[in-house]
Amino acid sequence: MVRRGRLRFAPRPVATLAAIIGALLFAALGNWQLGRAAEKRALAADFARQDAALDVRAVVTDGPRYRRVFARGQYDADRQFLLDNRVHAGRAGVHVLTPMRLADGSTVLVNRGWQPFGATRANLPDVAVTDEPRMIHGRLDRLPRPPIQLDDVPATGWPRLMQYPDVDKLEHALGRAVRDGMILLEPGEPDGYVREWTVPGTGPDRNLGYAVQWFAFGALAIAIWLVLSFQRDGESP
Repeated sequence: MVRRGRLRFAPRPVATLAAIIGALLFAALGNWQLGRAAEKRALAADFARQDAALDVRAVVTDGPRYRRVFARGQYDADRQFLLDNRVHAGRAGVHVLTPMRLADGSTVLVNRGWQPFGATRANLPDVAVTDEPRMIHGRLDRLPRPPIQLDDVPATGWPRLMQYPDVDKLEHALGRAVRDGMILLEPGEPDGYVREWTVPGTGPDRNLGYAVQWFAFGALAIAIWLVLSFQRDGESP
């Protein structure tokens, strides 16, 4: 009968270093996903909040997202922007961004909702609206931001198709000051289109799931290191 040597704990330096680095990396990734989940919960809370509407001119740009606001002014019916590549119910279309001239001389963009293209992309939707003085209500949101900054192909004519409008481009096109952000027009307001506003992106549950996976990978790295660190007497480390 062959007797096997006793197990002893003899971790290898290289394996130990690799396990530490791996565990720290997986823990960092898990914490990052937890942070993303917290951000999304906060964003959803901002969207659900039902505070009293404020005059959009009194709201700071870096304030809470989706703040309920109202605005008094006139639509610039002759110069509107169409935010391209917006899909609703599986159909391609645009978001209609209509400038509103406010009493202080500045301009704010009003997202009047989604409109489909016609038979082809060359058939732009009819976005006509009157320029009579009006008061509107909505939620203040930021302008859409591209994941990677690309140079847009210069566009001409009105209404004007745009991918990711920024304040500088808007001011250049309109020739006057434009407030950063846009108002998501409330569904009950007139002269709007499809307005099923929701918090963009996925919910926090997916990030929580990713966090659990990263933490599990970290635990697995430590477990493998522990198993490999035990050797029997007489084995070389």
